[in-house]
Amino acid sequence: MGQSPSSPLATCLNAVCNGRTDCVAYPNDPLYQISWVSRYNLDLPVTPIAVTRPQTAQDVSEFVKCAATNSVKVQPKSGGHSYANYGLGGQDGELVIDLLKLQDFSIDTKTWHATIGGGTKLADVTRKLHNNGKRAISHGTCPGVGIGGHATIGGLGPSSRMWGSCLDHVIEAEVVTADGSIKRASETENRDLFFALKGAGAGFGIVTKFVMKTHPEPGNMVQYSYSLSLGKHTDMVPVFKQWQDLVSDPTLDRRFGTEFVAYELGAIITATFYGTEAEWYASGIPQRIPKGKVSVVIDDWLAVIAQQAESAALYLSDIHTAFTVKSLAFTAEETLSEATIAKVMKYIDSTNRGTLLWFLIFDASGGAINDIPMNATAYSHRDKIMFCQAYGIGLPVLTQHTKDFLRGLINTIQASTPQALTTYPGYVDPSLRNPQQSYWGPNLAMLESIKATYDPNDLFHNPQSVRPGNKKASMMQDF
Repeated sequence: MGQSPSSPLATCLNAVCNGRTDCVAYPNDPLYQISWVSRYNLDLPVTPIAVTRPQTAQDVSEFVKCAATNSVKVQPKSGGHSYANYGLGGQDGELVIDLLKLQDFSIDTKTWHATIGGGTKLADVTRKLHNNGKRAISHGTCPGVGIGGHATIGGLGPSSRMWGSCLDHVIEAEVVTADGSIKRASETENRDLFFALKGAGAGFGIVTKFVMKTHPEPGNMVQYSYSLSLGKHTDMVPVFKQWQDLVSDPTLDRRFGTEFVAYELGAIITATFYGTEAEWYASGIPQRIPKGKVSVVIDDWLAVIAQQAESAALYLSDIHTAFTVKSLAFTAEETLSEATIAKVMKYIDSTNRGTLLWFLIFDASGGAINDIPMNATAYSHRDKIMFCQAYGIGLPVLTQHTKDFLRGLINTIQASTPQALTTYPGYVDPSLRNPQQSYWGPNLAMLESIKATYDPNDLFHNPQSVRPGNKKASMMQDF
């Protein structure tokens, strides 16, 4: 450890740690950037003023009070998987509260409600639920993502059409607010705060513990993969249109999750059906999806999760690299016309991409996610049926050519609709001109009001988080 800097903030943080090692680190520590900061996106340098590792909610509370007293902004980190390093504050000089030691887990076998520590990574959530009654929740495919960020921003994954997003499983949260108090938030206690935590959590507090409803693991699953290697991307136009027509069907079986990934050498369609092989064929989907080379029946939930993580790692894994990312969200009325699909593929073929590692990923959404009213939680994309993410990864460095390629790619899609397409805050795009409106749209005024109540000085801050607004807006909704 480097010597602690002499400052009122450091004195306060050190007092909370009370001699404990592995509790706080500062920029003068020789391993600070590698072991403590550990940026996920190497293209965006961030140096926090300090990184703390609390062991309890009380530690979190005391660290928050230290920051507030010294007018230092705060951001929690529960896995470090933010595209823009917002788990590190997204900018220099903020205090990072790293939740990696908050790994509590228990499950009530009467209600099957699971209590999960805010620093638990998705891989461990899956394992612990499996080992305690073969239970499951809906979440994304990257095992290194932390539940704290995932379940407070949305949490989309292959089973979301069937079970809803990860945040739709949260029924209660233990949260430290800007005044350092430890509160419970649920539908019956601090309902306004609970609303905000379910979709915009990083700007409202630090969730130290979740209580989540769970499901029995599916007994049977069918996994599907189809790889295309074509001469040029324009050859993919009819294939993508067939896939998009399928996922746009409002009657599509909710047990079906799928994505379409275009990349340098072609495209991959992956799909998971949570049911038996007979149910898979009875759904009619095999007759409507582009024909594949692999169809495997797996009755092991953990094997399916592992396979999905492996597929996700093909385009963006836990490896820390320099990359750029853009994203868009689509309602049924905003899906791509055949002419727009052709323009997109032609653009890809004719543009200097600057890297061989780029991906354009379309994920099916909707289903159970859309059942919940838009104003029930901060998450505002209840009407979306599809998302796209565009990644460009530097080899070995990220070039301007790659950034320009992705910007033009998204602009080509955006130009096909008269209204501005929004996007999901989990797919962080630091270049957005009006990120708060894009992320939270119709719920933004309500969130700004709740922010003014719980965090009027904007202690929990990143470049795109909700800012304090007019408290009177909270009167618009009965909490």
